[in-house]
Amino acid sequence: MTDRDYLSLNKANWNSRVPHHVENYGIEKFLADSRNLSDTVAFDVSRLGDIAEKATVHLQCHIGTDTLSLHRLGAHVTGLDFSAPALEVARKLARDIGADVDFVEADVYSATDVLPRGAFDLVYTGIGALCWLPSVAQWAEVVSELLKHGGELFIREGHPMLWSLCDPRPDGLVTVDYPYFETNGEVFTEEHSYVDHESAVDSPTFISFNHGLAEIFNALWSAGFEVTYFEEHDSVPWNALGDVMVEGALGEWRLRERPERLAATYTLRATKK
Repeated sequence: MTDRDYLSLNKANWNSRVPHHVENYGIEKFLADSRNLSDTVAFDVSRLGDIAEKATVHLQCHIGTDTLSLHRLGAHVTGLDFSAPALEVARKLARDIGADVDFVEADVYSATDVLPRGAFDLVYTGIGALCWLPSVAQWAEVVSELLKHGGELFIREGHPMLWSLCDPRPDGLVTVDYPYFETNGEVFTEEHSYVDHESAVDSPTFISFNHGLAEIFNALWSAGFEVTYFEEHDSVPWNALGDVMVEGALGEWRLRERPERLAATYTLRATKK
């Protein structure tokens, strides 16, 4: 399968998720309260620090709730995504709340074709982003090209340990069924997204890629970054493993029994040297 194949397949999948996410992303709450932040950004507010006035690009921004949350924290934000339907929703949401936020259409690897190089103080990537990209090294190079010297990457992402697990078996056991390390990707067909919705998505097949922690760190070091912060979390902002997980604060899900067994997500900060 070629790079074009994975990209077109995944774009069709994400395009078909948009109408379901519009109904189930809590947009009404976001519109009603000017202080409201997306759960993803709210989880990391203390780790983000002061981002007021920072020139920020949010890669893989989807329908823009995280992007506009960064705007509400004072950043000058541009959102980038490869899904035109998602960006239509993001632009309308920005208009509805009176936010001066730009949204541009491109896949991540083409970001420097549509955004100025070396122009940003902060690159933000929210959860569930790297798993759609076949090469974490290429991603790190793009992030480096977008940032000014001294600029910072901030990412919260699903842990490669989590991505390697299958859904619970009938006996309740969760097993390692998928690669931990970077490979050519795994093909999945899932008729429902990670939010609750009744009807199936129109394009249920996609390709997902895992990247081990060493591969991520080495990619960042090779691209000229200094990793300044790294924290692993026992929670993830959706039910990733069915009945073996339970929901807690901020819509975060963790193992029902002994959650300390699973590194489910991580937060990482890195500075371009």
